[in-house]
Amino acid sequence: FVQSNGAEMDYDIGGFYKDKVVFLTGATGFMGKVMIEKLLRSTDVKRIYAMVRSKRGHNLQERLQLWQKEEVFKVLLSSKPEALQRVQFIAGDCCEADLGIREEDRRLLCAEVHIVIHGAATVRFDEALHKALAINTRATRLMLQLAKEMKHLESYLHISTAFSNCVILDIEEKFYPEHLPCSADKVLALSEMVNSKVLDNMSAGLMGSFPNTYIFTKALAEDIVLKESGSLPVSICRPNMIMPADKEPIVGWIDNMYGPIAFAYGTGRGVLRVACVNLDAHCNLVPVDYASNLAIAIIWETSKKKSQCQQQPEIYAIGNASNPITIRRFENAILKTRTEFALTNMLWYPYILNVTSMWTYYFFAFFLHALPGYALDLGLRVVGRKPQLGKIYKKINHSMNLMQHVFQNSFRFDMKNTYRLRELMSPEDRITYNFDINSLDWDKYMHKSVRGLRIYVAKEVDTPESIAKGRKLMLRLVLL
Repeated sequence: FVQSNGAEMDYDIGGFYKDKVVFLTGATGFMGKVMIEKLLRSTDVKRIYAMVRSKRGHNLQERLQLWQKEEVFKVLLSSKPEALQRVQFIAGDCCEADLGIREEDRRLLCAEVHIVIHGAATVRFDEALHKALAINTRATRLMLQLAKEMKHLESYLHISTAFSNCVILDIEEKFYPEHLPCSADKVLALSEMVNSKVLDNMSAGLMGSFPNTYIFTKALAEDIVLKESGSLPVSICRPNMIMPADKEPIVGWIDNMYGPIAFAYGTGRGVLRVACVNLDAHCNLVPVDYASNLAIAIIWETSKKKSQCQQQPEIYAIGNASNPITIRRFENAILKTRTEFALTNMLWYPYILNVTSMWTYYFFAFFLHALPGYALDLGLRVVGRKPQLGKIYKKINHSMNLMQHVFQNSFRFDMKNTYRLRELMSPEDRITYNFDINSLDWDKYMHKSVRGLRIYVAKEVDTPESIAKGRKLMLRLVLL
């Protein structure tokens, strides 16, 4: 077929994935699950090897069985009941010096894999540097080394973050090694010379102007990809903060409570009542299905460059710079639906006081968070129950401080490569693998997201009776 720009392609995205073998890290993560589900539902991929850590009390087969029962796969299994049989877990651990992969499994991967998707990461902003460095940076180097041994490799995708270079506000789809305080290889070499405690104590000096260990180690990972990918067919995907699904596989589906979702849930429960944000700053969000679809399309496009002399890996960003939603609009969407999707376990009436400096935040947090929180904890102790809110509010204060760089600034993410990629796709593929964030209606999307938060994060029953119970509680809290 011929694209709208006149370029001829040998096959569509689905045709490219037919009979391919995929190796994916981060399979148990939010985006990893959505990517696996979409690949199995929309393509005839032959097999997906998913690297998964062993967990105490569960062997790999037991983990696979539990994973297959998750809500995200219900739509897939209704149309393709045997689809998950194409997924095979392989034991591995990004913290290990050799990725923790057995020798026989390494031979299997090197002999069979066509596509690598490296998405495993620790996304905690306050992760200890030694751990974040091992998982986010060193594992990237080890994955590239493994990929170089793969006989049939056609495409390699590294999942980064749009904020990997947030020390500047205008971020293009290119590498920024000049903003690193020191190169990735030097930091990794240092980590081999000192123990974990010493390295963690050096965090502030090593990170420079990077706001936290997550963003710093993801920036280092991109430096590794730039310098060590060699002739591999490699690309990078930089998604913004990933939010609930817009349409696929289930409207509003979410399985975690990070970033904006934690903010929304805390507000909905009446726990988060004061925040230090710039209400006019852009809230940099992307639905998980858009991020997943873009990643799938990038892999297809990257495969065509296998025989070409590629100077540097291409970078594809997805954000909302051309269709922005502000923090004010994000907050208003949450508060607007507080009655429609009222939670049955609210502590106080949902509202939020916005301030612009951290000292003002701590002042109001003392009266709106700490005092009532410790009073409730005291009541819990009296009746013999475990106190909770004091610990929660310490985490909220810590997170609010860590997120200030993001909450106070508007970032502009260049998306030229992403726009160009969409132009290369057929009209059918643009529908099947939609990532056109400029066409997203944020008000409708936020409505879906808050409903999804109530069902999948708060674990509330989606019935009129449950909603009525939440509204009744909210009315009592208003009177208080």
